[in-house]
Amino acid sequence: MTPVTRQEVLGLYRKIFRIAKKWQSASGQIEETIKEKEYIINEAKTLFRKNKNVMDPKLIKQCIEECEARIEIGLHYNIPYPRPIHLPPMGLAHKQGRTLRHQEKLRKISKPIYLKSHDEVS
Repeated sequence: MTPVTRQEVLGLYRKIFRIAKKWQSASGQIEETIKEKEYIINEAKTLFRKNKNVMDPKLIKQCIEECEARIEIGLHYNIPYPRPIHLPPMGLAHKQGRTLRHQEKLRKISKPIYLKSHDEVS
């Protein structure tokens, strides 16, 4: 990892903790705010620890982009949790057959960049 990339990653890590420190839930309830702050901190720790041994510059760049996207979306919508993926029309298919396989394929294709690591951790 180059020194510039290292500084960028550490800067994102610090930024997440500053956001968590100032976070206020949309409902304004203290319990909800505490729960969301803990989620932000635990999610950041988990994902950064999971990716600490990544050495491929392309993967590092992808992780940085995902982190920045999740920060911006979380701040914009005031929701720390990942937003659900877009489900294509006819999202509720039968429990078997070709239609279900086709819907699963469409869901994989439609997954946004900011949720790539979420399935692996949760």
